[in-house]
Amino acid sequence: MWKRACDTAAKCIAEVKEYNKQRWDKSHMEPDFKEEYQVLVENAVEVKLTEEFSRKQPVFPVSLVKPYFQTEEDKFPSRKRNPTPPEVVGLEDSPGPVRKTIKARKIRLNEKDQRQYLARFKNQTADKVKWLAEVPITDGNLQLRRFRASRRTEKSHQL
Repeated sequence: MWKRACDTAAKCIAEVKEYNKQRWDKSHMEPDFKEEYQVLVENAVEVKLTEEFSRKQPVFPVSLVKPYFQTEEDKFPSRKRNPTPPEVVGLEDSPGPVRKTIKARKIRLNEKDQRQYLARFKNQTADKVKWLAEVPITDGNLQLRRFRASRRTEKSHQL
C-alpha cells in the first residue's frame, strides 16, 4: 500500500511538472538581450558561477546586489592618484592636555594599521574634539587605561 501511494504521488508530481512546463513554454518568450548589454532588472539577478560555486543558488534578489559605478580609474587608467592620509594631530598641534577619550578607531596609514583616539581637551568646548594618535596624548597610558576600562564596564552592563 505504501509503495502504491508513493508511485501515485510521483506520477502526480510528474504530471504537474509537465503541465507547468507546457504553460510556461506557451506563454514565455526569451528576450533578445546579449550578455554584454546592461539591463535594468526588476527583482532578481542571475549570476554565472565558477566551477567551485556550481552547487550554489545563482539567482539573488536585487536588494543584495550593489550598483555598478564606473570609477575614474577605469575611465583614465594612466592617471595616478596619491592617497591623502587622514589628518592626525601631532604634539605641536595638540590644543592642550586630554580631558577624556571618547572613541577609538583603527585606520590604515602607509600600509600599516594605526589606532587613533577621539579626544576631548581640558579648557575646551565639547565640539573641539580631534582624532589623536596614541603618541601625542599626554599621560597617554593613564588616559587610555581609563578609556579601555570604561568600555569594558559598558559592555558588561549591556549583557
